[in-house]
Amino acid sequence: MRILNIIFIAFIMTITNGCNSKPKGSVEKMHWDRDMCERCKMAISERKFAVEAVDIKRDKTYKFDDIGCAVLWMSENKIPLDNNIKLWITDAKTGKWIDAKTAIYTDDSLTPMAYGFAAYTKETLPKNHHTVDFKSVAKKIFLIEKLNTQKVQSQ
Repeated sequence: MRILNIIFIAFIMTITNGCNSKPKGSVEKMHWDRDMCERCKMAISERKFAVEAVDIKRDKTYKFDDIGCAVLWMSENKIPLDNNIKLWITDAKTGKWIDAKTAIYTDDSLTPMAYGFAAYTKETLPKNHHTVDFKSVAKKIFLIEKLNTQKVQSQ
């Protein structure tokens, strides 16, 4: 009887552990005001601009306070934005996680690191804003960083 109880408990533990595992590439829980941005090391507190990059092959999640930090960090660490990376960003209106590569961006927001890009879905996009896609966002981030570097060097 004791052996049956042990087998039953092991079986139940196996089932419940399987139910709690997250699908590969999914968002990891953000610990607001405690998790640190991978690039700038600031605490992530602004819920409308947070980003997570999930390396599907390594099952590792990297957290950022701004899309600018995410794009630059990935470039600096030679991590390509391919199918092995799932990039999530919070919708600036709802705070829900959305796919950063397919999001619609506005370029006039006050963001934690001043890159200015806020992400939306078609349903949450505010009216009368200039919009850009993810590729354009990445290009503009590299341009902003280049201009900032030149400005610092000229001082």
